[in-house]
Amino acid sequence: MNTDIQLDAHGQLRHLLTTEGLPKSLLERILDTAESLVPEVGAPPKKVPLLRGKTVFNLFFENSTRTRTTFELAAKRLSADVINMDVATSSRAKGEDDLDTLFTLQAMGADIFVVRHPENGAAAHFAAHAAPHVAIINAGDGSHAHPTQGLLDVFTIRRHRPDFENLKIAIVGDVAHSRVAHSTIHALRTLGTTDIRVIGPERFLPPAPGALGVTATTDIRAGLADADIVMGLRIQRERIEGDALAGVADYHHDFGLTPANLAHASKTALIMHPGPINRGVEITAEVAYSDQSLILEQVRNGIGIRMAVMAMIAGQTRGGSPDAP
Repeated sequence: MNTDIQLDAHGQLRHLLTTEGLPKSLLERILDTAESLVPEVGAPPKKVPLLRGKTVFNLFFENSTRTRTTFELAAKRLSADVINMDVATSSRAKGEDDLDTLFTLQAMGADIFVVRHPENGAAAHFAAHAAPHVAIINAGDGSHAHPTQGLLDVFTIRRHRPDFENLKIAIVGDVAHSRVAHSTIHALRTLGTTDIRVIGPERFLPPAPGALGVTATTDIRAGLADADIVMGLRIQRERIEGDALAGVADYHHDFGLTPANLAHASKTALIMHPGPINRGVEITAEVAYSDQSLILEQVRNGIGIRMAVMAMIAGQTRGGSPDAP
């Protein structure tokens, strides 16, 4: 898939479709911009006029809670007008093509589309046909990519363990079908992490782990050994044909983030999960809400990352500066 369309002629962010291939300098600029937009815990949210007069359409062809809500909050904190499209009740239900939906909303004055779609490559397809002044942000396309989630994951890690080159990171669960895992892995590798392990039953492991830059194992003890960061993933049942899981109890015992399994990781390991979590399947409530868990912090940080991406993109597509009101 050609992702050069993400950048303009000057190498600046034009669309955000994937973390794969993003230059390290640009990725770090996104993270640094987010730092200036994330309020301290307990402080009031920051509202800035960077997107005043612009319109953001949340165009979700799949269900979402965290991503759609945090994009909406992010856009409003940037002073944008926000429209949440209910695709189920739109003209798409009458047979309207996805691109016709795009063209129609463009004519209404859209500046940014945040798109979630069940098909791999859908966001790039929208970007290839968008008007010159319109930007596309991928909020998840099939099992391909979820770039803002990957960015918020590495942003969260950087706030606690900034030495990416020396980290041991374990990702447990349905990696093969997870767009989050793919985006986070690409971002981690760009930032210098070389020890990335993926753990799960054979059918949940990527078919070519070496090409992805990870090591794969079905042995959770070996995979978690001395890990600094442990990320759990839910099983992507909607992307798996047939029975996704033979036995929940066995899976939870063998691959769940439980105190017993996490005993193999570093004693100071931090726990992450993109959500939604399934208690008693890939994680226990005890672990999810422990002192070592960063799961709720990931949600908070998602607002700042999405603000940063939209501010930077708006600065490029309209010729303004994302650093100036």
